[in-house]
Amino acid sequence: MTPKQNKEYLNNPLPLIIILLTPLIGLFILAVAADLRVFILIGFALSAILVVLLPAHLRLTRMRAAAELQLQDIRERMNLVDFSIQKEDRTIRSIQDKITDFSQLKVVTEKLSQCLTLDETTKTLSREIRRLLGDRDATVILYLFHSKTGDLGISSSHKGQMRVNLKTKRGDEFDHYLVKTMQPLLIEDLKSDYRFDIDKVKIQDERTIGSLISVPMVVDQRALGILRIDSPQDHKFNTQDLRFLRTVADVGAMAIENAQLYQHVQQLAIRDGLTGLYLRRYLKERMPPEVARQLRNDGRLAFLMIDIDKFKVYNDKFGHMAGDIVLKTVGEFMQDFFDQPGVLLCRYGGEEFAVMLPDCDKKAAAELAEEMRRQIAMKMVILRREKTNITVSVGVAGLPEDAKVVDELIRVADQALYRAKETGRDRVCLAGEG
Repeated sequence: MTPKQNKEYLNNPLPLIIILLTPLIGLFILAVAADLRVFILIGFALSAILVVLLPAHLRLTRMRAAAELQLQDIRERMNLVDFSIQKEDRTIRSIQDKITDFSQLKVVTEKLSQCLTLDETTKTLSREIRRLLGDRDATVILYLFHSKTGDLGISSSHKGQMRVNLKTKRGDEFDHYLVKTMQPLLIEDLKSDYRFDIDKVKIQDERTIGSLISVPMVVDQRALGILRIDSPQDHKFNTQDLRFLRTVADVGAMAIENAQLYQHVQQLAIRDGLTGLYLRRYLKERMPPEVARQLRNDGRLAFLMIDIDKFKVYNDKFGHMAGDIVLKTVGEFMQDFFDQPGVLLCRYGGEEFAVMLPDCDKKAAAELAEEMRRQIAMKMVILRREKTNITVSVGVAGLPEDAKVVDELIRVADQALYRAKETGRDRVCLAGEG
């Protein structure tokens, strides 16, 4: 009987009285009819007993019903308390997770704030991401957009234990998808993700990719690059990881922008505004430690002095704007021609240029200088609608055979340049010859 039925029953006890008295009345009628006084006395006795027990029974029934109602109320209250406890537990866990995230973010921010150069900033960011979100097999890749071409290029990466080569230096299927959408990307299980062709991904990436999160790095609605982490394990990352990566990427994007601005300011201080080449001051700073290193390791170093032939003629005939065009043309060509690690190219002054070639002997440097001279002589420059040729003279000196100190090396290279100009220009002369 439910508490509701108990309540209805207690409010109307007549059915119970009828049920209890019906057999007694029947017994009394039978006893009268048979003139059986004993049964009559028994009937009266039972009736008296029922009259005494009935109120007690009713009280017990009411007490039981009230107790059931109280028990039901207690259960409902307990359910509400249990629900509240679960809700509070979820809230506490959420707060603890946020505190952890903020603490980790604070550490990342402090480390990034100590970085000045772009290379240091990107390496620190990718290293911290792998520490916070990755495992021993996870791979973090940080791409930056090229300022001129807009192409993606890997700026920094931290590879997992598998130590595979990154074939996609300019991004793979996932990175191109992110560039197209510029929205955060979460792949919990690549095998079941319909957006990507697994076979195509396997061709692009040597390593196995099971799950991945990737976010764009944006500052003031300007995309700087892409920050991503992938793992060979399925379901390694979730939406909470994606939110955290996005937050770190926002902080990282600001740090990268600051590093780029710092680098730009530094470059303005050491680069020529017209040609974009390094200034002579920077060359003088960089040469002494490099010369010392080569001498210490019994290495070789070559130094070139380059002068544009008859430069004054361009200014006198076509004007100073034409002279600037010639300087820029030669500067841009040499930047492409000497595009090798360690090579230092500078505008030495006026129409003179200088090149430091580490780990290069004098003979190899002379061959390189001759090829450069030949290619420049083949170039045509249009000045005021007139096609004009440019030629250069080059002096070559080598360390240690021609000099063992910076100033002496520059002096003998300059002497070789002077001899090239005195002997007809458009030629290469070596120090110590002639």
